[in-house]
Order: sequence, then structure tokens, then C-alpha cells
Amino acid sequence: MLEVKQVSKLYENQRGVQNIDFSMSRGEIVGFLGPNGAGKTTTMRMITGYLNPTMGSITIDGLSMANHPKKARQKIGYLPETPPLYPEMSVQAYLEFIADLRGIPVKERKRRIGEVVERLGLQGREKQIIRGLSKGYKQRMGLAQAIIHNPDLLVLDEPTSGLDPKQIIEIRQLIRELGENHTVLLSTHILPEINTLCNRVLIINQGRIVMDGHPDQLGQSMGERFEVSLEIKGPRHAVLSELRSLPNIAGVKPLADENAAIGPAADIPAALEPQPEELAPEQGAGAEASQAEPAAQPAASQDNGPTVKVLVSAKDNADIREAIFYRMAELKYPILGMKKESLSLEDIFLKLTTNEETGASEADADSETTEEEVTPNA
Repeated sequence: MLEVKQVSKLYENQRGVQNIDFSMSRGEIVGFLGPNGAGKTTTMRMITGYLNPTMGSITIDGLSMANHPKKARQKIGYLPETPPLYPEMSVQAYLEFIADLRGIPVKERKRRIGEVVERLGLQGREKQIIRGLSKGYKQRMGLAQAIIHNPDLLVLDEPTSGLDPKQIIEIRQLIRELGENHTVLLSTHILPEINTLCNRVLIINQGRIVMDGHPDQLGQSMGERFEVSLEIKGPRHAVLSELRSLPNIAGVKPLADENAAIGPAADIPAALEPQPEELAPEQGAGAEASQAEPAAQPAASQDNGPTVKVLVSAKDNADIREAIFYRMAELKYPILGMKKESLSLEDIFLKLTTNEETGASEADADSETTEEEVTPNA
């Protein structure tokens, strides 16, 4: 649906975007992330035809933006960060104006306007002057002009900005519905929105794409280890020993646990782990014998028995959860909590975009409002 091939935008004495290369299929909802000045807005302006790339090519559904700009733009709906509205017009007059710009046949305009009014909750406001609308309703008007011609590609820059929680939920649901039959490129600073809406994430930094993948797979692609945090009810030494003895276990790190049988937890190597006789030497050989087979002393029988909190890492990113579950069940040590640890999208974003470089960027280009942004292109 969308192909961006080796696209660069160069500015005199400024860094633009360099060798941007990605494609999107119909039905994809792709999140576009990056810090301020990274190149998001410049890239979206080139995709929508507001800017011409210095190098490279952009194709919309097989139509080159360079060779067939008008036909390509007809397949795009664009909501810039500042909605392109005429404050002196009424809601109805503005939508009729946009429908005319978009070339919607006269016989279909009333139906299409009615559909977007209902879909975006603008009923009863058709005669209201846009200047008097709240910020949330102005954002809805911006979405209305972007979808009124039923575009194949929808490019949205901060579509939920300024909306209240109920409106945000409604707009997200609308974006999901649009993604069923359309391609959606979504720029946002609300990272949880990416996890909620998108099946793919593009992260741009200093004018280059630094990550492209599914939100749930980004951590693994960054070399993240498979780690599981556990809370297990049972004797601390026995639990740690059993976990270390399982296959595919790379490390076992005790975590702070107020209910642990032995003081504050620390990352203790197996060789230095206190032995049962060291904990209670006065119990003599009987204590040693009783600790020889930890499986014979199920912690489940102790209602207020000790619990162990631990972080277990796997070798070669193997999924170790089943092995841990079955072994602890065999020993009758209840697992009170098990959670697969992973880098959050926020952590990944910071790792990829945080550096000490603060040189020239395209901040001026991103913050500058062009005349074309005020007037929707046909």
C-alpha cells in the first residue's frame, strides 16, 4: 500500500531525514515514534505530498508521489498536529467544502457527510461555528476532513491530542475500525496508545529509522534475555537449589522478600548459599537429614510459611515457565506469582533515542507551520 524507498530530505546546515526505508500493507496500523526533531513530521509531510524528498521515492498503492501527485493524494487522508480548519465556517459548511475539494460526487456528499458526522459524534453541531468548538471537537473535525473521502492511507499526527478519556476511547475504536480496511500511519507521544492500537512500530531518531517491529517483539530484537520473576511458597534454600538445577537456567537472583526465611535477599551464588547446617548447627545430624530431601517437606502445609521472591533468567531465550511450574508442583511448593519480565516500550524508546548528541536537527521544519497545512490539499 505504501512504499518509502531510500528517502532523504536535506536542509542547508541542518540534518533532515536520511535513507528512510519502509513499507506498509493494507490493514496495518503502524505507530510512528520519535523524540521531538527526529524527523517524524518531515517524513509524514513527504508521504502526504506537502514536501518533496531530496532523494528517494514514495509510492501510494502503486502511484508515484513524484509522477502522479494528484492521484496519489486522493488516496490519502491526513490529520496534521494542528487540524486544518477555517474557524469562521460552520461544521456543515466546512464538511461540504472539504467534500468538494476531495471530488466527492454531489449525489454522494450528503450521505458521506452524514456518515462522518455520526461516526465522530458531531450530531447537533452542524450549524455551529468552528471557532466556538472545544479543542476536542476541533480534533474531531480534523479527523472528519481526513476520512470524508474514504482514503486508502490514513496519516494521523497526534489524533487524540486534547481529547477527554471518553473521546480518546471512541477515537481509538474508530482507528481500529479504519485499520480493518485501510492502512494507518499513527504518530503519537502516548506510548500506551501504541500498544493498544498498533500491530507494528517504527522508531525514528536523528533522521533515521532505528527500529521496526511488533511491539511485543522489540525487546527480543534488542537482545533482551528471557526472564521470569517468581514468588514461591517454600523453604528458601530448597527453592533456590531446585531452580538452579533445572535445565536452561542461566541465573537465579533472589529478590527482596519480607517473608523470606533468611533475612534480606541478595544475589548469592549457589556455592556461597548458606547450607541448612550453617543456619541451625545446634540441630545436629537430625537437621542435616531433614534437609537432605526438601521435597519431603512441602511448604503448602504451612499456612504462614516462608515465601521466596526470585528472578530467573534463561539460556538462549528459552521459555522456562513450564519447567518451573511442573517442578514446583512436584515438590508441592505453590507458585504465588509468575511474571515474564520484558522491556517496556518506554524503556526501548529511551534506549534507542537517548544519546548525548544535541546537534542541529529538523526542529525548525517540524515546528514551522506551512501555508499548505492551513488549507487541505485536494
